This record gives sequence, C-alpha cells and structure tokens, in this order.
Amino acid sequence: MSNAAETSGGSLAYVWLLTVVAALGGLLFGFDTAIISGAIGFLTSCFQLDPAFEKGWAAASVLLGCAAGAAAAGFLSDRLGRKRMLVLAGLLFFASALGTAFPQNVTLFVVFRIMAGVAIGAASIGSPMYIAEVAPARIRGKMVSVNQFAIVSGIMVAYFVNYFIAGYGTWFDRGRVTEHIGSPTGPLTAGAAREFIRREAPHVGRDAVEAFLSEPVRMRAFVGARDEANRESVLEFLAQHGVTVETILSRWGYQPWNVEEGWRWMFGFAALPAVLFLGLLLLVPESPRWLTKQGRPEEAEAILTRISGPEAAEVEMAAIEKAVAEESGSLAQLFQPGMRAALVIGIVLAVLQQVTGINVFLYFASEIFKKMGSEVYAAMFKQVVVGAVNVAFTVVAIRAVDLWGRKPLMLVGSTGMGLALLGMAAAAYWQQTDVWVLLLMLGYIACFALSVGPVTWVILSEIFPTRIRGRAMAIATVCLWLADFVVTQTFPMMDESPWLIEVFNRALPFLLYAAFCVVSVLFVWRYVPETKGKSLEEIERSWKKPLFD
Repeated sequence: MSNAAETSGGSLAYVWLLTVVAALGGLLFGFDTAIISGAIGFLTSCFQLDPAFEKGWAAASVLLGCAAGAAAAGFLSDRLGRKRMLVLAGLLFFASALGTAFPQNVTLFVVFRIMAGVAIGAASIGSPMYIAEVAPARIRGKMVSVNQFAIVSGIMVAYFVNYFIAGYGTWFDRGRVTEHIGSPTGPLTAGAAREFIRREAPHVGRDAVEAFLSEPVRMRAFVGARDEANRESVLEFLAQHGVTVETILSRWGYQPWNVEEGWRWMFGFAALPAVLFLGLLLLVPESPRWLTKQGRPEEAEAILTRISGPEAAEVEMAAIEKAVAEESGSLAQLFQPGMRAALVIGIVLAVLQQVTGINVFLYFASEIFKKMGSEVYAAMFKQVVVGAVNVAFTVVAIRAVDLWGRKPLMLVGSTGMGLALLGMAAAAYWQQTDVWVLLLMLGYIACFALSVGPVTWVILSEIFPTRIRGRAMAIATVCLWLADFVVTQTFPMMDESPWLIEVFNRALPFLLYAAFCVVSVLFVWRYVPETKGKSLEEIERSWKKPLFD
C-alpha cells in the first residue's frame, strides 16, 4: 500500500498522521470510561456515598452524558465540521479532567463527570467519522479500526494509572504507619513492636504476640532493609488479626491517601492527553467530504490530492460531488426507502455491541474475580491481563478488517463470544475455580476485540450518506450509550439479587448476554452487507436497492 500511495502521488504517512491525531479522541474516550473502575471505591469513602444509589449514580452518570454528547455532536459535526467538533470534545475532556479532580462534593463531581460523558459521546462519533472521510477506501477499515485500538489503549492506560496510583497510596500509607512503630531513626526493637501491637490490637492474646516476636528472624536489632522488613512484618501480623493500615489510620483520625487524594489524581491524569489532543488537532485539516458539502471543493481536492494523489483525488471528488448533489441533507432522508435499512442496521449493531455484555467485563471484571475467590491484588492483576488481551486482539483486527472483511469477522467473533459466555455461565452455576473464569473471559474479550468492538464502529462510519452522516451516526451512537447505561445498571442488580443467586448461582447475566450473541449472528448473517473495499459513495448507492423495506 505504501508503494501504491507513493506512485500515485499520495502520502500514506499523511493518512496515518490524520488517523492517529483523530484517534487520540478515542484514547480519551477509553480512558474516561474506564478510570472509574479503580476510583469508585475511594470516591465512595471520600464522600460517604450511599452504596445503593449514590455510588451507582456517580459511576453511571457519565453514560447519560455520553448519550447527550452523541446526540449533540451529530448535529454540530454536520453544521460546524468534523475538526471543530473534535476540538470542542478536546476542550470538554480537559475541563472535565480538572473538574472531576477537584470537586468539593459529589454533586460537582457528577456535573463534571456528565461533562466528560458529553466529550466521550462527541469523540465516539467525531473520531471514526473523520477517519472514514479522509482514509482511502482500500485501507479505510484499517484506519477506522485504529480508533478502536486507541479506545482499548485508553482503557489499558486507565487500568495502569489506577494500579500505580493506588499502589503509591498503599505504600505512602504503610510508611505513615511504620514510622510510628518504635523510633523512626533507630532500629526496631522487640519491646517497641510489642508496645505498638498492644496499643493498636489489644484484642490479640499475649501468647500470640510473644510467639510472633520470638520467631528467629523477627525483632532483632537489625538495621537497614532488614529493619524495614521487621516493620512490615508487624503490619502483616496485625492484618492477620483484622487490624489493617486503613483501620489504624482511621483510629488516628486520618483517611487513607487514596481516599483523600489518590482518586483525584486518577481523574486529573486525563488532562495530559487532552492537551496533547488539542495541540495536534492544529496540524490536521477539515474533512474533504464536509468541505465539499459546504461548497469549498478546491480545499477538499487539495486535501485529497495530498492523501491519494492527483488522479485518484479527481476521481474521488467527482464521486463526492455527485453524492452530495443527490442528498437533501434532511434527517427525514434516513427514513426514505433504502436509507431506512441503513438506519435500522446502524441502531441494531450499536445496541448489540453493548447488550452482549462487553462493559460488564471492562467495568466489573475485578469484582467478578473477587466473587469467584480471587484476592484483591490478584483480581486487579487479572483485570490488567483482560485489558492487555483487549489491546492485542484489536491490533489483529486492524489488519484483518480489510483483509477478511467486515461480515466474516462479525460472524466469527459473535459466535466465539457466545460460546465463551455459555462457558462462564456454566462455571458460575457449578461454582468452578476462577482460573476457568479467567480463561473464558479472556476468550470472550479476544473475540470481541477481533470483531464486534472495532468492526461495529467501522460499519457505522461507512453506511450513512455524507450530508447526514453526523446526525445518522448520532442516532445509532445515542442508542449505543443508552444500551450501555442499561447494561451497567442491571448487571449489579442481577448479580446481587438473592433469588437469582439461589436459582442461577450468578449465571443468569452470562446466559442473557449469550442469547444476544445469537441474535447478533443471525442479524449480521441476514441483513448486514459487506462493505470491504467499497468507496463511501458506492456504499451509499447500494442502499437504493431496498434490503428489508
């Protein structure tokens, strides 16, 4: 493809530049949706939220913002332009990052979290649409899939940010406590350790304390690293008897650092990529298709020439101008015969992407692992593994979507997801070990990342006419975010229902999502056309032949 671009006078490197810059909106999308997974517990403690309602609202409010942002962005991107819409999203990402980092109460947090949702909704439309309109047809699927790679990369970055910030908070808090075990400047003695244990854990019997102190490697007057290990061993001994670092700090009148500050740093970190996104947007032009629609064909052709070369640009400009001339630009055009099929397909694919359960695993994976028997740190590590698999198979999808086509990937991926979900349902029902749950979850994530995740966005960015593409994508994307909201709200309800647990042993959600995978396979097989290798104008003309009108 590089040679083809060079001989035609186009620049594949320029296409990649435009794609990567736009895809930074996807990275912010992924980061802001996933960062709550590590922060919500600390946030709940900081503001003493009611876990039955306020905690859920603090987590889910962003999704309503996403729906509102998608609805507004579709209209504004058609009126203001694709690039300006991305600039607006970047400004909202920056403002919401600072706003969620410094709120004085949960109401302000929710306001800025909804603002972040508006930015996510705008990026979920603006980034793939911009990429689809600047990328040549032969590599358009790959380029749009880069946006999905950016989304899952943002999720992965959020997991690591959560992990390292929470880890720093744990280290900091342990340091605050250990410096009070004996003298902070001298080696720890057995007598100082005994006094600290008796003060912080008076319920622990004398024999247990003396047995601990008498261990050969404990409580000798060692210095340096071994002395630090002795102090840590005191904390481990207390933890075994129900006295954690958090318990000690609370008794002293302090909050853990993560509750006071850590979650704020997690949200505030998003300001850095937001600034980068805004800066790089200065380097990219407006979409040539939008410029043509606005009566600026000379600018559009200049951009297409740089992308594909003069000959290809001339052919593409003719096709774009013909398509724009035939479009009314009215939203009612979507409900005309032929176009109505595109709208239905877009909405159904968007909803199916969510109701097959993906965000349950991205948001609640660590909770699922803990309920299956994993310790807290093991559950956090497994969530990082889930994120890594998500990224790895999205890379495979970027190559496969233009090589194998959209429809085969969707069929194979949905089938694999359904089988993995059935396996998870069986493991939950018969209460099998969490190792099997991890393997099945990784299989599910791999299938999603290879197909339904990136390919849905590719199809949504391709199937609508140029003039109303923004508003059409908005309708489908609003439906996607509302479906996400419903899934996110109902999973805890199903997972915590005593009656459902008694009957299904937590298997019901997995069975339900597997059923929707079956629906996805049947719908894609029967109604979704293959768009591989077709120009956007060819795809638009194909809808003139009714599909199920």
